[in-house]
Amino acid sequence: MRIYPTFFRIVFSGMDAEKAHRLGFALIRTADRTPLGRVLRRICAPHPSLATTAFGVRFPSPFGLAAGFDKAGTGVLSLTALGFGHVEVGTITGQAQPGNPRPRLFRLVEDRAVINRMGFNNDGAATVAPRLRSARLGLRRRYAPGRRPVVGANIGKTKAVDLTDAVADYLVSARELAPVADYLVVNVSSPNTPGLRLLQGVDHLRPLLEAVRRTADDAAGRHVPLLVKIAPDLLDSDIDDVGSLALELGLDGIVATNTTITRENLSSSADPAVTGGVGGLSGAPLKARSLEVLGRLRSIVGTELTLVSVGGVETAGDVLERLAAGATLVQGYTGFLYEGPFWARSINRKLVGRVPRLS
Repeated sequence: MRIYPTFFRIVFSGMDAEKAHRLGFALIRTADRTPLGRVLRRICAPHPSLATTAFGVRFPSPFGLAAGFDKAGTGVLSLTALGFGHVEVGTITGQAQPGNPRPRLFRLVEDRAVINRMGFNNDGAATVAPRLRSARLGLRRRYAPGRRPVVGANIGKTKAVDLTDAVADYLVSARELAPVADYLVVNVSSPNTPGLRLLQGVDHLRPLLEAVRRTADDAAGRHVPLLVKIAPDLLDSDIDDVGSLALELGLDGIVATNTTITRENLSSSADPAVTGGVGGLSGAPLKARSLEVLGRLRSIVGTELTLVSVGGVETAGDVLERLAAGATLVQGYTGFLYEGPFWARSINRKLVGRVPRLS
C-alpha cells in the first residue's frame, strides 16, 4: 500500500492541487462503480471491534473523513467503501456559489500541509440534499444493520448573504439537509468567508445554534444531532465560552478544529505569496494546537458532549492520541491527499486491539 507516495510524487505533485483533487476523486468514484468497488468494500471494512457510538449514532470506526473533501455529496458511497467510519459532506451553503477565484488550493509538501482559499464552493443545499438521501439509501443496501457508515452534513453561510441575515441563511440549509443527514455541523470557523468567524462569539452563536436546532428537528421529524465547528485560532477564554455555551444549550458535540490562519513553524519553500496569503492551513502544522484545544474542551465539557478531533491527524498513533485525550470521533483530511486511497484502511487495521471496546 506504500506505492501511493511514489505515485503521488510522479503524477500529482506537479499538478495544480485542485485539478489533482478532482482527478483523484473521479478515479475513486469510478472504481466504486466497477467490480473493484465490491472488493474495496470487503478489504477496507473496519473491524467490528472498532464500532463506537456517539450522540446516539453507531459508527463502524471512530475514524472518518472531515468536511472539505466531498463538498457536493457526490462521493459518499465510494469514500465509505475505503473504510471511513463516516463522511462529513460540505461545507454546504443555503445558495449555490462558485467559491473564490483560482488558484485556491495549494500543497506544502515539505510540511505535509495544505492551504485552501476555496470559499465554500458548492452546489447549494437544495441540490445536495437529494444526493445525501440517495447515498444513505445506498449505504443501507450495502451494509448490514449496525455496520452502515455515517453521513454528516456541514453547513455554512452563503458569501453573498449579509452577516445580519446569517441565521436565516443557515436555516435554509438546515431545512434541506437535516432530514437526509445523520448529524449536522454548524461551521462558523472557516477563514475564507468574510466575517464568518465573528459568529463564534457567544452572543452571535447562541441564537444561531438555537434556531438551527429547532429548524433541523422540525424538518426531520426527529432529533438530529447538532455540533458546532470552531477555529484553532480562538483565544483560550473564547474556547472555554464556546464549551460552556454548548453545555448550556445541550448541543450534541463540538468539532475541533477547523483550519488555521497562522503560518507558524513552516519549513516549506513554497511561494511566499502562498504561505503568506489568505486562506486556511491544514495538516501536520496544526497538530499541536488541535490537540491542545481538544484537551481544553474536554476539561470544560467533561463527558457530556461528543468531541470530534480534527487537525494534523495522519497516523493511527495520532488517532489513538486523540481518543486518549477525550475525543470520541477523529477526522482526517490532508493526510488523505498525501497517503492515498488506502489511508483509512491502514489506520483502522492499526487501531484493532489498541483501543478499548468503544461501544
